[in-house]
Amino acid sequence: MESKSESKVLALAGGGPVTGLHIGALERLRDVGELKTFNVWSLSCIGAWVGIIYLQADPGREIEQTRAFFHDKVFREDESYKRFPINTVFGPDLLSNQRALLQFLADPESYCHLVLPKQYVAAARDMLRFLMDPRKWWDLRAWTDGELNQRMLDLLSAHPASRFLTSMLYLSSINGLSRIYYPGSPFLASIRFDRLNEFGKPLVYHNAWNLSRQKLELFTNRPVPGRNYRRITDKSLCACSALPYIEATVEIDGDTYCEGALVDTVNFHDLVRDLPDLEEVWVSRLVDTSQIRPPRNLTEALGNLCMLFAAETGKNDIKLFKYHLDEESLCDKKEIRVVELPVSARVNFDWSRANLARGIEEGREAVDIARSHVKQLDDVRKRANEDLDTFVKTQEAHIRDAEAELLLQLAGSMDDRIRVLRLAVAKAQGRSRAVTRHSIRAELLDMAEKRYAAIA
Repeated sequence: MESKSESKVLALAGGGPVTGLHIGALERLRDVGELKTFNVWSLSCIGAWVGIIYLQADPGREIEQTRAFFHDKVFREDESYKRFPINTVFGPDLLSNQRALLQFLADPESYCHLVLPKQYVAAARDMLRFLMDPRKWWDLRAWTDGELNQRMLDLLSAHPASRFLTSMLYLSSINGLSRIYYPGSPFLASIRFDRLNEFGKPLVYHNAWNLSRQKLELFTNRPVPGRNYRRITDKSLCACSALPYIEATVEIDGDTYCEGALVDTVNFHDLVRDLPDLEEVWVSRLVDTSQIRPPRNLTEALGNLCMLFAAETGKNDIKLFKYHLDEESLCDKKEIRVVELPVSARVNFDWSRANLARGIEEGREAVDIARSHVKQLDDVRKRANEDLDTFVKTQEAHIRDAEAELLLQLAGSMDDRIRVLRLAVAKAQGRSRAVTRHSIRAELLDMAEKRYAAIA
C-alpha cells in the first residue's frame, strides 16, 4: 500500500447503459477538487471501464476523452438505436458461432435422442383430441391460449426436427449472445493500460468471478502487500463485465471468468481487509429499483432482467458494508464514513447517446447533493462532539433500570459511565453480546445528529 496515513475510496459499480452517471460524477468531483483526494478506486463491471478509461487518459483531458470513448465507441446514435437497440460493442462472434455450429453438426452425439416415438405419438394424440373436441367447434371461448400453447410445446418437444434445431441453438458451445474480448482488437488496443502504473495514480481494484475455481478474484494496477492479486489487463477488464448470457466468458491463464459485480458490488469485503487505514468510501452504484418500468418489448424486458436484481444486490451490499463497519471489532478504533451518490430515476437502460448525455447531467447533480449532505452531516457531528459529555449525562438521567442507577451512583469516571451505558443499552436492545464503546458512541452520536438536525 501507499505511505499515506489514510485511505479514501471511490467506488464505481456496474450498471451498463447507466454509464453516464459515473462520467458526470467524475466530472463534478474533478471540478470541485474532490476527485484528487481519492487514493483508492474500487471498480466493477462498467464502473471498471469508466474508471480505467479515465485514469489512462491524457492529463488534463480525462473527462473529455472518457466521454468521447463511450459516446463514439459504445453508445449508439439515437436514430440508429430506435430500430437497432444494441450498443456498438455487443456484437455476436460470427466466426466462433460458425465454428460452434459446425462442431455441433459434426458431432455424432448431436443426432442422438432425436426420435422419441412414444412421446411424439402421445403429443400428437393430445393435440388432435384438443382440436377435435366438439365443444370447440361452436364455443370459441374453449380455445384458451394457455392450453393451445401447451399442446404445441409438447408436440415440438417431441418432434425430431424441432429437437435438433433447438439443441443446435441452445446446446452448442456458444455461451453468450455477444463477445467483447478479441486478441488484437483495435477497440481494446486503444486503451493504454500501462498508464495505470504511472506515478501518482491511485491504487485501482476491479473484480471478476472465477468460474473454474468458484471464487471472486481481484485485479489491481500494482502489487498489494500480502495479497496475490492479478494485474489489470485487457482480458481482465473484459472478464469483469462478462455478464452471463449477455456476454461470453473470458479465459485467463486456463481459468474461465465472468462478471463479479453480482457477488460483491465494489469489493467491500476486500476494502476493509486490505486498507486498515480506511477513512471514507464514496459509492456510485448506478442502478436502483426506481428505474425499473413495465417493459414494452423484449429489449426493455432484458434490461429489467439484468438491472432489477443488480439494483437490489448493490443496495443490500452497501447496507451490509455499513453494518459490518459498525459491528466488527476491526472498526472499533474509528468511524469510517460511507457516502452514497443518489441514483437518478430519470436514466433508463437504453444504449443511446441521449441516455448517456442525460446520465452525465444527473451524475453531476448527484455529486452536489451528496456533498451538501456530507457538509450538513459534518456540521451536525461537530456540534454533537462538542456536546457529547453533556449529552451522555442527559441520556444517563433517562435510564430507569434500578441496577444501572445504582451503578451510576458509584461510577465517577467517563469510562465507568460508558460501561454502565453499555450494560443498559445491551439490556434495552436485547443484544446477546456486550456492546462496544465504539457502538455506544456511535449510537449517542446518531441521537445527537437527530437532535441537531432541525437546527442544522
